[in-house]
Formats: sequence, structure tokens, C-alpha cells
Amino acid sequence: MPLFAYGVNHSATPIRLREKLAITTSRLGAGLEMLRDYYRHAAILSTCNRTEVYFLAHPGTEGSILRFFAEWSGLPEADLRQHLYTYQDYEAFHHLFEVAAGLDSMIIGEYEVLGQVKHSLEAARKAGMASLKIERLFSHAISAGRRVRSETAISQHALSISSIAVDQAENIVGDLSQRRTLVIGAGEAGWLAAEAVVKRGGHLTVFNRSAEKAKLLVDSLGSATLASGNLLDELAMADIVISCTSAPHHVVGHGQVAEVMKTRPDRPLMFIDIAVPRDIDEKAKEIPNVYVYNIDDLNHICHQNRCKRLAEVDRVKTILAEELERFYRWWQSLRNRPVIQALYQKAEAIRLEQYEETIKTLPPLDEKSLGHLDAMTQAIVNKLLHTVVDKLKLGAVAQNDLDATVKELFNLEVLVDEKTEV
Repeated sequence: MPLFAYGVNHSATPIRLREKLAITTSRLGAGLEMLRDYYRHAAILSTCNRTEVYFLAHPGTEGSILRFFAEWSGLPEADLRQHLYTYQDYEAFHHLFEVAAGLDSMIIGEYEVLGQVKHSLEAARKAGMASLKIERLFSHAISAGRRVRSETAISQHALSISSIAVDQAENIVGDLSQRRTLVIGAGEAGWLAAEAVVKRGGHLTVFNRSAEKAKLLVDSLGSATLASGNLLDELAMADIVISCTSAPHHVVGHGQVAEVMKTRPDRPLMFIDIAVPRDIDEKAKEIPNVYVYNIDDLNHICHQNRCKRLAEVDRVKTILAEELERFYRWWQSLRNRPVIQALYQKAEAIRLEQYEETIKTLPPLDEKSLGHLDAMTQAIVNKLLHTVVDKLKLGAVAQNDLDATVKELFNLEVLVDEKTEV
């Protein structure tokens, strides 16, 4: 039974459709339950930028997936048909491997998608829909994704401005665990920057105009400090300041920085301003031992990092090609297993028939001689079939019709093994 993949993503479908087709983590179980009415063996991969269904179906029945998407989203099938991309067997495997490796992501090399592929498999298992083929496909894709990140730098070099800000701070001042970092702002960028600092073991203080929002961020991190309320006092204690508010004016002016530096003239103070409009007065960098970096500086680093990741793509594709070949050989061997079984059964029937007829024409033999004769005929059969069976097990791409040829040459009646189908 072939495997199909149908889906939508950021590069092929507008957001107005993607948001209706989205199957969030909390609704993944419900999505699988609905999908079960159409296909028994399937998995759903849903992220912020994609919704994909991988399923096993008899040829000609795969089109029912449109009805599932229509039922889930409330959209007409006609509207969906032109936006859904479709893959079958090898193309579907290749697509999932690239997704797991981060090559098909909006941010190339993103690490989060690997966890999402893993969660997709776990959900399919929980729903009882992860057949042997689904299980092996997703497990191998996850393994390939891990290998890619282990052997290449595709997921290194931060691309989010908040992460780059923290990287830049660490590159300049060294180990963040030995420095005090102040994050000004508790919006999305502030959360990301704060999380990045904490992950590196930094001593973090959060300052925000709304103390309630700052407390929410501090509580969620578990290892940060809420600012006292006096910004100048916090600046005096900080080594690094990451500012990312939505204020329409400077949050930290030249005069404030000058006042702070009078209390610590020999201790450097580094500002990383990722706000637009800028939070930090650019003139502050004229003060001795004060360093100011703005979002343009970080965007330049972001561009460099993106180029570094793109430079890894060829190496990633080489690794994926190796992993795909390994998986596809297993897939083909599974398809050919009933043919191999039928071939051995027919050969054994012929061997036993000829063995019995031969025994009748010979003088009486002792058990030892009969055993030798039996072993010899088995060895002849095995050696004759060895090359053919090896080729069937390998399931090389160039030999897709080998199983049909073997069935015709040996006049085999092949019974379909339901286990190898799913």
C-alpha cells in the first residue's frame, strides 16, 4: 500500500487558508480521530507554518483526504484543491526528511521542527494509527534530522534578533554567568532575549514600564530578578543591557548613561538596542567604556548567519540522500517480502517433490545419508535463489519491476501480507 503526503505550508498557501487548516497541539488528538474515519494508518504534522497529513491508502482512494481537510476547516474542497501539495512514496519520504532537517522551514535549519515531527509520531502512536510503515518513516526522519544537526552547522548561528543580541553580548563580554544582564521590555522580543540569557546561565534582571508584565516574565523563567523600579540603579549594576520596548522615544538618554558611568568609570557597559524606534540614545557610545549596538548592527550579523547556514545546505542534502537510500531499501524490501516468501515456498515444494522421487529410485539409505542428501538439495536451492533474493531485498530504485519479473518467470502465486502493506 503506497504512502501519500498532502499538506499546506508558508511557501505554497496564504495564511487565510493555513489558519483554518491548522491543527494545534491541543486539537491534534481530535484531528486524528476525525482522520481515522478516512484512513486507519496516518500521522498529522502541524506547526505554525504547515499542516501535513501522511497516510497509507489503496491507489485511487487518496483523494478522500480532500474531504478530511474540508471537514476540518469548513472550506470547500474546490478552494483547497489548488493549494494542497501532494507527494507519494519516495517523494513523500524525501519531503519529510527535508522537513525534519529544517530545509523546508521559513527559518532554515530551525531546531524546533524536529521536536514537532517527534510529537507527530507520538500522537499517531497514542491514537493507534502508527503502523509499521508510518513508525519507521517518522523514526528514520527524526534520526536523519538529528544526524544533520550533529554533523553540520545548519542549526547553528542564530537568526532571531533576540538570540543574536545575546550571542553578541556573550562574544564581547564572555561568559554570561559572570555578568549581570538587564532586559528592558517584557514584550515578545523581551521574552526571547530573557530566555536566551537564562539558557546561558546569565544573571538576569527584567525592567518594564508595567511591573505586572515584568513579574509574569520573571515568574515564567524561574531564575530571573524583578527590577527595583529605579532604572538608573539597575543600569549601575548591569554589565549588559538589552532594550526592546515599544516606546516612541529614548528610554535611556545620554545624560542618564553619563550619570551612571560616574559611579563605575572603569567598568564597561554594553547596550544592545533592538527596538524601533531606538530605545538608547546613540550619543551614549561617545562616553568612555560604553558600547552601543542597534538593530542594523544585528541585522548585518543575521545576514551573515543566514549565509553560513545556507553554506551547509549541500552537506545536509548529501546526508539526507544517504539516509533516504537506507530507508527506501527497507521500504522496497518490505514490498517484495511476499514475493520472496512465495519464491522460497515454491522452490521448497519442488525440492521436496524431487527429493522424494529420487529417494524412491535409490537403494535404502541410512538416516545420516538421507540427512546429507536433504542438506545438499537445500543448499542448491538457496544458492540458486541467493542473487535474486538479494536483489529483491535491496529493492534498488532502478529495479522497481524486478518483483513482477520474478513472479512471471517462476509462475508465482503471491498472497498479499497485510502486515507488509501497512
